[in-house]
Amino acid sequence: MTIIDYAQIHRYSLSKANLKAKVVLTFTKIRILCREVTCVIFILLKKEGEIVEKKVLVFVGTRPEAIKMAPVYKELKLRKGFNPILVSSGQHKEMLAQALTSFDLAPDIDLKVMTSGQSLSGMSARLFEAIDGLLEKEEPDCILVQGDTTTVQVASLVAFYRRIPVGHVEAGLRSHNIYSPFPEELNRKITGLVATWHFAPTSLSKNNLLSEGIPEDKILVSGNTVIDSLKWMCAKLEKEPPKLPLEIEDAISQNRRIILVTAHRRESFGDGFEHICAAIEKLSAAFPEDRIVYPVHLNPNVRKVVFAHLNNHKGIILIDPLDYETFVYLVNKSYLVLTDSGGIQEEAPSLGKPVLVMRDVTERPEGVEAGVNLLVGTDASRIFSTANKFLVDLKEHARIAAIPSPFGDGTASKQIVNFLEKHIRS
Repeated sequence: MTIIDYAQIHRYSLSKANLKAKVVLTFTKIRILCREVTCVIFILLKKEGEIVEKKVLVFVGTRPEAIKMAPVYKELKLRKGFNPILVSSGQHKEMLAQALTSFDLAPDIDLKVMTSGQSLSGMSARLFEAIDGLLEKEEPDCILVQGDTTTVQVASLVAFYRRIPVGHVEAGLRSHNIYSPFPEELNRKITGLVATWHFAPTSLSKNNLLSEGIPEDKILVSGNTVIDSLKWMCAKLEKEPPKLPLEIEDAISQNRRIILVTAHRRESFGDGFEHICAAIEKLSAAFPEDRIVYPVHLNPNVRKVVFAHLNNHKGIILIDPLDYETFVYLVNKSYLVLTDSGGIQEEAPSLGKPVLVMRDVTERPEGVEAGVNLLVGTDASRIFSTANKFLVDLKEHARIAAIPSPFGDGTASKQIVNFLEKHIRS
């Protein structure tokens, strides 16, 4: 007969209970530890997020830069993981501020380098010192520049010296003439040499970069950001149409055709401007029922010649530069555009307006190849005869106006920021 050892059973039961209690205690400690570890990880991740949030300095110096960088800056603000800082060099003061206001923006940092009667060398010297000090203080993960101004060239070089990546918006434009436009052709070529990423507006711009030895994986064909701005502004204008100067409003209400002129290029100073003004005078005399509207650049070298030749002409309306939304509205109300500017070669065709480019060469040959832009130089006879053709031949005007724009679909900013998300290193 088996003798039951109740004492042994009791000891076994106690041992089993102790083991169970130890297991429960251990799992409780593990759960507590897990919660603590989770909290630590969350805190670390949060801190890490703050540390690795990409600081991007977005440089603007002139009105065109503000217009074309506004949608990029806005897109960066919408994305998590970016800390964009809008930097105004102040290369152009009033016109830059006016353009930013049109997009409900103001600079986070203003370097205020502009001085009265500034030379390129003097402005460059001030920009080098101001931007170098800024980059030393801010230590950004990268900078973004747009186009071909002196601000672009200097900011790119200073960032290169400090081994800070540079993203170049509207990269690859080339006229293949170092003095035309001056100094923009040199500025964009220097920027192309030191930029890390190149955001080309068209395939032709990409091919220019490839021919200069830029690796293909450093290039994104994004379209031009000015089309993003144009679409954003047109949507705004549908809800809030601006008021034009009364003289222009009257002309539109009387169904007079508006011929819009913009001209300010440095390489046209002197004889070039004299010839442009002569062509405008001749057009006004030949088409007295139409109205020529010229928002005159604030540069004294421009205003002196323009007002001397074109002031007090009944068919010519000289006005100060317009804010961007009013200017877009005016372009849309115009019949024909005469310009030596860059951005309007892209904007006007997107609104169905033929453009006469009053330059000998253009870094935007896509518009010429598509047929929406016509190169006429600064020869007064050629400007007049080409404009005369469009003003007389309504079918030819309609044909050109119907050609699609080659400059993008309005998604350039999204494409650029998508690219930056993948390529800026932590």
